[in-house]
Amino acid sequence: MKPWLNFLSLITAAGCLGTACTGNIGPVGGLGVGEGGAASASSTGGAPPTAAETTADTTADTTVGASAGAGGADCGGSLDDDADGDGFTEADGDCNDCNALINPRALELPTVGGEGGAAPEPVDDDCDGIPDNVPEPCDDGIPLDDLDPLSAAKAVELCKMSSGPREWGVVSAAWVMVDGSPPPQQAELLANFHLGHGILPAFGPNVPPRAGSRLLALSSGTARTQNDEGFESPEGFDKKYEGEFPEGFPKDPRNCDDIVQAKPSDPTAVEITLRVPSNVHGFAFNVNYVTFDWPVVCDSFNDYFVAFLSPRPVNLIDGHILFDSQRNAMSVNSTFIDVCTCSGGPPCDLDGRVYACTRGTRELLGTGFESRAGTSWLVTSAPVEPSSEIKIRWGAYDAGDHQLDSTGLVDNWRWLTDKDESVITLPDPPAP
Repeated sequence: MKPWLNFLSLITAAGCLGTACTGNIGPVGGLGVGEGGAASASSTGGAPPTAAETTADTTADTTVGASAGAGGADCGGSLDDDADGDGFTEADGDCNDCNALINPRALELPTVGGEGGAAPEPVDDDCDGIPDNVPEPCDDGIPLDDLDPLSAAKAVELCKMSSGPREWGVVSAAWVMVDGSPPPQQAELLANFHLGHGILPAFGPNVPPRAGSRLLALSSGTARTQNDEGFESPEGFDKKYEGEFPEGFPKDPRNCDDIVQAKPSDPTAVEITLRVPSNVHGFAFNVNYVTFDWPVVCDSFNDYFVAFLSPRPVNLIDGHILFDSQRNAMSVNSTFIDVCTCSGGPPCDLDGRVYACTRGTRELLGTGFESRAGTSWLVTSAPVEPSSEIKIRWGAYDAGDHQLDSTGLVDNWRWLTDKDESVITLPDPPAP
């Protein structure tokens, strides 16, 4: 995506297929608003799991019926004709069969625009009979130590559940290792694994969520701050298990010589399967990384935070989508490190790698990472095919030594309506 990711009100107009049809598509992805889906207390996949239960699946073999939306523009033909080619007929609940961007699998977007300053007519993009019922965050009140992986989805504003192949939303969620394999099942190791994820109301006093009232934390140590139950110092919490490299790893940092990267240890990750709305072409989410590795750079034992998209974007060699302008994966060696300080700095010159450290260390207060380093908030965007099924996996891992932990924060998923094949991460810090 392009630098317009930082703007709130970019507009896409929905094209009309056929005759006499109207409909505006609102702000691109609703940036700045958590648009993962409407809150639904009934979409939890059942009672919270036990510690040994790490997967939730909400798939049901159902389809959207004709009650999903009232009939709209008349494009001729019968109720069983799909005049706009969007895969839905009027009998299926398509309330505007002249416009392929309006159907029961579309994302509801706020109507914007209007000719001559007149108020625009609201549009019912998803044909549920209620125009402009834009999804709201759904993460209020989720416990920090919730074991349900669907709560991780809700924490990042992925709220709407998909009940079947013809409805967009979350299909399933699972706690996994960074390579996508299941977590350890031995009781002590599984308990340690679950300490590596948390649904936090904030990360210390100075890093609130970017949307809703919670954010997702994933850590090679404990996904907790200093005042949270279960907190262990990120100087080194040994979870006592190992993992395997994810696809495409290890990835050597640029301008770091003679590194033989150690295999993952203490990994924790979550993988969420999604059905994509029919009227979007991409997504974005906010991410923030902090590490106790600072100031040790270009080291075999540097930790990583990863984000994988499946199917992989066509312009990448693997599914990893979280990297800087030099293609460095997220670690202390990333050029995004800017929450930091050093003796005699800033700037901080660490073995020839120069960090501006313009944001100081205020964002690290109360987190356990004081005097270490982080990135502040970033925004990552990537393309998807409309009406496809995708998987997103976020995770953190230590490298070999069970020491000097790192934590990644994820929040504020939103869908994007503009088509763009690029995968990019940009700084998106909060206002001073």
